[in-house]
Amino acid sequence: MRDLFLLDPDITFLNHGSFGACPKSVFDKYQGWQRALELQPVEFLGRRYDDLITDALEKLGKYIGTSHENLMFVPNATTGLNTVARSLKLSPEDEILTTDHEYGALDLTWEFISRETGAQVIVRKLPDVFIDPMDVIQAIWAGVTPNTRIIFLSHITSTTALILPVEEICRRAREAGIITIVDGAHVPGHISLNLDELGADFYSGNCHKWLCAPKGAAFLYAAPEYHDMVDPLVISWGWDEDTFYQRTRYQGTNDIAAYLSVGAAIEFQKNHNWDAVRDACHEMVLDTMFRICAMFGITPVAMPRFVGQMAVAPLPHCNVETVKTLLYDQYQVEVPITEHDSRQFVRISIQGYNTQADCDQLIYALKEIFADEVVWNPFDPA
Repeated sequence: MRDLFLLDPDITFLNHGSFGACPKSVFDKYQGWQRALELQPVEFLGRRYDDLITDALEKLGKYIGTSHENLMFVPNATTGLNTVARSLKLSPEDEILTTDHEYGALDLTWEFISRETGAQVIVRKLPDVFIDPMDVIQAIWAGVTPNTRIIFLSHITSTTALILPVEEICRRAREAGIITIVDGAHVPGHISLNLDELGADFYSGNCHKWLCAPKGAAFLYAAPEYHDMVDPLVISWGWDEDTFYQRTRYQGTNDIAAYLSVGAAIEFQKNHNWDAVRDACHEMVLDTMFRICAMFGITPVAMPRFVGQMAVAPLPHCNVETVKTLLYDQYQVEVPITEHDSRQFVRISIQGYNTQADCDQLIYALKEIFADEVVWNPFDPA
């Protein structure tokens, strides 16, 4: 499958989770939309825009299990989640409950909201090792108080690549009258998603990561009862109209080619039996995770049920930037080295274009790098 993508063949690419990678056929479709726009900009944006966006949202909605009327396109999940956060009417007595595994940019978003509104951000520490989903649920739910107004958490965490049990959290929150906001940046195309069944009040996901759409394609979902609450970050034409779709569909002149290519990405995965591809990738990432853990004699951070096509393997104490640089410069391995709670990890993403040889190259490189005690010596302040 590597030949179906545009990736540099000289790089061992194990970092699909950061920005994704687009298949050639989907990228061609994307460029076709861009050419159509430039051929007759007024026709494209002035006369065809509504029908094109509606059709693209309908295809996406069918794929993620909700009506297109509950969706708006955004360039990335961070923008979608900021849209919700900036629309909330919070006060100093309100609490925003979250976890210590959230994406750093969204941590800053809630820090900003706290500064602007006086609302308190309560961060719950999750278990050091994920064994039973109920342990995770209880760790989060123990932070709920009478002042909890919002629960914000990732469906799949970024730094630690763990699948959180969001459905049960959303169910409990709904019963308690608490608004749930879910960061699904890593979910579409990665694990099964049905938004109407999940029960989140707000959910934002990227299509340009695991769904393999072009960069700049993402969505925000709002449950019907919250449509009137949400204002787009950019107030433009349609804002004073009646429906969520009408109020959010225009955000100034924009290249919508990435949005219109989401359907092609969905079709690409359908045509390549992506359920089987995901299963194979899941097995490969687990095997690689366990091999690295065994090599360093370190226990994995989670049971397999918490892992999809992306997983972290703990590393001996090391300098994150040094290891990442050595992996790329000396071994041509593109993979992130992450850090959480003073521990370091290699975060492995396995997509349909990866092979066993890619995983072997990573393990070989790590073995060579950590043979140099300067890299990992726990007594080295670096």
